[in-house]
Amino acid sequence: MTRPILIAAALALSGCAAPTPEAASARDALRPDFVDAKGRCFSHDMAPAVIETVTRQEIAAPAQRDDTGAVTAPARYRTVTEQRIVRERQKIRFPTPCPNVFTLEFVESLQRALQARGLYRGPVDGDLSPATGAAIRRFQKGFGPDSQILSLEAAQRLGLVRLSREQIDLLDGGFQADPFSEQ
Repeated sequence: MTRPILIAAALALSGCAAPTPEAASARDALRPDFVDAKGRCFSHDMAPAVIETVTRQEIAAPAQRDDTGAVTAPARYRTVTEQRIVRERQKIRFPTPCPNVFTLEFVESLQRALQARGLYRGPVDGDLSPATGAAIRRFQKGFGPDSQILSLEAAQRLGLVRLSREQIDLLDGGFQADPFSEQ
Protein backbone atom coordinates (compact mmCIF):
# COMPACT_ATOMS: atom_id res chain seq x y z
CA MET A 1 0.00 0.00 0.00
CA THR A 2 2.87 2.34 0.76
CA ARG A 3 4.53 1.77 -2.58
CA PRO A 4 1.62 3.16 -4.75
CA ILE A 5 1.43 6.24 -2.51
CA LEU A 6 5.17 6.88 -2.85
CA ILE A 7 4.99 6.49 -6.62
CA ALA A 8 2.04 8.89 -6.80
CA ALA A 9 3.88 11.41 -4.60
CA ALA A 10 7.01 11.15 -6.75
CA LEU A 11 4.99 11.70 -9.91
CA ALA A 12 3.19 14.68 -8.40
CA LEU A 13 6.44 16.29 -7.27
CA SER A 14 8.08 15.73 -10.65
CA GLY A 15 5.73 18.40 -12.05
CA CYS A 16 7.22 20.89 -9.59
CA ALA A 17 10.66 20.80 -11.19
CA ALA A 18 12.22 24.09 -12.22
CA PRO A 19 11.95 24.89 -15.91
CA THR A 20 14.91 23.91 -18.04
CA PRO A 21 17.35 26.66 -19.06
CA GLU A 22 16.19 26.23 -22.67
CA ALA A 23 12.54 26.88 -21.72
CA ALA A 24 13.49 29.90 -19.61
CA SER A 25 15.60 31.39 -22.40
CA ALA A 26 12.76 30.80 -24.89
CA ARG A 27 10.39 32.75 -22.63
CA ASP A 28 12.95 35.53 -22.18
CA ALA A 29 13.29 35.77 -25.96
CA LEU A 30 9.59 36.68 -26.17
CA ARG A 31 10.00 39.69 -23.87
CA PRO A 32 11.01 43.28 -24.79
CA ASP A 33 14.71 44.02 -24.63
CA PHE A 34 15.19 47.80 -24.82
CA VAL A 35 13.72 50.82 -23.00
CA ASP A 36 14.40 54.29 -24.41
CA ALA A 37 14.88 57.53 -22.44
CA LYS A 38 11.11 58.23 -22.57
CA GLY A 39 10.32 54.86 -20.97
CA ARG A 40 9.02 53.28 -24.18
CA CYS A 41 9.89 49.63 -24.67
CA PHE A 42 11.18 48.06 -27.86
CA SER A 43 12.24 44.66 -29.08
CA HIS A 44 14.17 43.51 -32.05
CA ASP A 45 13.91 40.36 -34.03
CA MET A 46 15.10 38.92 -37.29
CA ALA A 47 12.45 38.98 -40.00
CA PRO A 48 12.91 35.89 -42.15
CA ALA A 49 13.88 36.20 -45.79
CA VAL A 50 11.02 35.98 -48.27
CA ILE A 51 11.78 33.48 -51.00
CA GLU A 52 9.74 33.11 -54.18
CA THR A 53 9.67 29.86 -56.10
CA VAL A 54 9.01 30.12 -59.83
CA THR A 55 8.21 27.04 -61.89
CA ARG A 56 8.14 27.17 -65.67
CA GLN A 57 8.16 24.83 -68.64
CA GLU A 58 11.08 24.97 -71.07
CA ILE A 59 11.48 23.17 -74.38
CA ALA A 60 13.98 20.35 -73.91
CA ALA A 61 13.77 19.30 -77.56
CA PRO A 62 11.80 21.06 -80.29
CA ALA A 63 9.18 19.23 -82.33
CA GLN A 64 10.53 17.23 -85.25
CA ARG A 65 8.94 17.92 -88.63
CA ASP A 66 9.23 16.26 -92.01
CA ASP A 67 9.69 18.04 -95.35
CA THR A 68 5.96 18.72 -95.59
CA GLY A 69 5.88 20.39 -92.15
CA ALA A 70 3.97 17.60 -90.44
CA VAL A 71 5.05 16.86 -86.86
CA THR A 72 6.85 13.53 -86.66
CA ALA A 73 7.85 13.84 -83.00
CA PRO A 74 6.27 16.23 -80.53
CA ALA A 75 8.33 18.72 -78.60
CA ARG A 76 9.59 17.58 -75.22
CA TYR A 77 9.41 19.90 -72.25
CA ARG A 78 11.13 19.97 -68.91
CA THR A 79 10.06 21.67 -65.72
CA VAL A 80 12.49 24.22 -64.34
CA THR A 81 12.10 25.47 -60.78
CA GLU A 82 14.05 28.46 -59.51
CA GLN A 83 14.04 30.25 -56.21
CA ARG A 84 14.87 33.88 -55.70
CA ILE A 85 15.06 36.03 -52.62
CA VAL A 86 12.37 38.70 -52.70
CA ARG A 87 13.45 40.22 -49.38
CA GLU A 88 16.65 39.53 -47.50
CA ARG A 89 16.54 38.52 -43.87
CA GLN A 90 16.59 41.69 -41.81
CA LYS A 91 16.79 42.93 -38.25
CA ILE A 92 13.63 44.77 -37.22
CA ARG A 93 12.92 46.94 -34.19
CA PHE A 94 9.40 47.69 -32.99
CA PRO A 95 7.54 49.04 -29.92
CA THR A 96 6.30 46.46 -27.42
CA PRO A 97 4.52 46.46 -24.08
CA CYS A 98 7.06 46.95 -21.29
CA PRO A 99 8.30 43.99 -19.21
CA ASN A 100 6.26 45.00 -16.14
CA VAL A 101 3.09 44.46 -18.21
CA PHE A 102 3.87 40.77 -18.76
CA THR A 103 2.21 39.53 -15.58
CA LEU A 104 0.64 36.10 -15.24
CA GLU A 105 -2.81 37.66 -15.74
CA PHE A 106 -1.68 39.61 -18.83
CA VAL A 107 -0.24 36.51 -20.50
CA GLU A 108 -3.39 34.53 -19.63
CA SER A 109 -5.50 37.30 -21.25
CA LEU A 110 -3.19 37.23 -24.26
CA GLN A 111 -3.61 33.46 -24.57
CA ARG A 112 -7.41 33.74 -24.28
CA ALA A 113 -7.51 36.49 -26.93
CA LEU A 114 -5.41 34.38 -29.30
CA GLN A 115 -7.52 31.31 -28.49
CA ALA A 116 -10.73 33.22 -29.29
CA ARG A 117 -9.29 33.99 -32.73
CA GLY A 118 -8.41 30.32 -33.33
CA LEU A 119 -4.66 31.00 -33.28
CA TYR A 120 -3.71 29.32 -29.99
CA ARG A 121 -4.71 25.84 -28.89
CA GLY A 122 -2.52 25.46 -25.82
CA PRO A 123 -3.43 25.82 -22.16
CA VAL A 124 -4.29 29.21 -20.69
CA ASP A 125 -1.59 29.04 -18.05
CA GLY A 126 0.14 32.43 -18.15
CA ASP A 127 3.31 30.87 -19.54
CA LEU A 128 4.87 32.83 -22.39
CA SER A 129 5.71 29.56 -24.11
CA PRO A 130 6.95 28.88 -27.63
CA ALA A 131 3.36 27.89 -28.56
CA THR A 132 2.16 31.31 -27.37
CA GLY A 133 4.95 32.96 -29.38
CA ALA A 134 3.92 31.05 -32.51
CA ALA A 135 0.32 32.22 -32.05
CA ILE A 136 1.52 35.82 -31.60
CA ARG A 137 3.47 35.53 -34.87
CA ARG A 138 0.38 34.23 -36.70
CA PHE A 139 -1.78 37.04 -35.30
CA GLN A 140 0.45 39.98 -36.14
CA LYS A 141 1.93 38.68 -39.39
CA GLY A 142 -0.55 40.54 -41.61
CA PHE A 143 -0.05 43.99 -40.09
CA GLY A 144 3.02 43.98 -37.87
CA PRO A 145 6.39 42.40 -37.48
CA ASP A 146 6.80 38.80 -38.53
CA SER A 147 7.88 37.97 -34.99
CA GLN A 148 6.85 35.88 -32.01
CA ILE A 149 7.44 38.91 -29.78
CA LEU A 150 4.21 40.78 -29.02
CA SER A 151 4.22 44.22 -30.63
CA LEU A 152 2.48 47.15 -28.99
CA GLU A 153 0.12 47.41 -31.97
CA ALA A 154 -0.86 43.74 -31.65
CA ALA A 155 -1.48 44.16 -27.91
CA GLN A 156 -3.71 47.15 -28.68
CA ARG A 157 -5.60 45.29 -31.42
CA LEU A 158 -6.20 42.44 -28.98
CA GLY A 159 -7.56 44.92 -26.43
CA LEU A 160 -4.82 44.16 -23.92
CA VAL A 161 -3.27 47.61 -23.58
CA ARG A 162 -4.83 51.01 -23.84
CA LEU A 163 -4.60 53.30 -26.82
CA SER A 164 -2.95 56.70 -26.62
CA ARG A 165 -5.08 59.84 -26.89
CA GLU A 166 -3.73 60.41 -30.44
CA GLN A 167 -4.74 56.90 -31.50
CA ILE A 168 -8.23 57.37 -30.09
CA ASP A 169 -8.57 60.67 -31.95
CA LEU A 170 -7.52 58.95 -35.18
CA LEU A 171 -10.09 56.19 -34.62
CA ASP A 172 -12.73 58.82 -34.01
CA GLY A 173 -11.70 60.47 -37.28
CA GLY A 174 -10.89 63.68 -35.45
CA PHE A 175 -14.62 64.02 -34.72
CA GLN A 176 -15.60 67.39 -33.33
CA ALA A 177 -19.04 68.54 -32.31
CA ASP A 178 -20.94 70.54 -34.93
CA PRO A 179 -21.00 74.16 -33.73
CA PHE A 180 -24.27 74.73 -35.61
CA SER A 181 -26.20 71.83 -34.11
CA GLU A 182 -29.04 72.47 -31.71
CA GLN A 183 -28.17 72.04 -28.10
